[in-house]
Amino acid sequence: MHEYSIVASLIDRVQHEAAVHGGSRVHRLHLKIGELSGVEVDLLKTAFDTFRERTICDGAELAIDTVAPAWACPACNQCLAAGAVLRCSTCGRPARMVQGDEIILERIEMEAPDV
Repeated sequence: MHEYSIVASLIDRVQHEAAVHGGSRVHRLHLKIGELSGVEVDLLKTAFDTFRERTICDGAELAIDTVAPAWACPACNQCLAAGAVLRCSTCGRPARMVQGDEIILERIEMEAPDV
């Protein structure tokens, strides 16, 4: 279950950002997680609920947006339809995934002093 190590890294990053910006309490974290990232969202939420206690994230909400996979041709940037053969119909090159495998900390909502 690598979700626990993801949460540990996430909390470390949030603590770092809170220290840099003088944050005292985190209210909500916004993540984008690709459907093909290998992350089980329910396990990630459980891990977050378990490990956030006694950290800057204690009581914080975890908001997760899932990102559907998408592929495109690296040469001509033509997008491929879902379920299509992963090869460009125009130039024949193999497609590349352009989204769907990411794990991104998109936003941190926290209390911070007026700047």
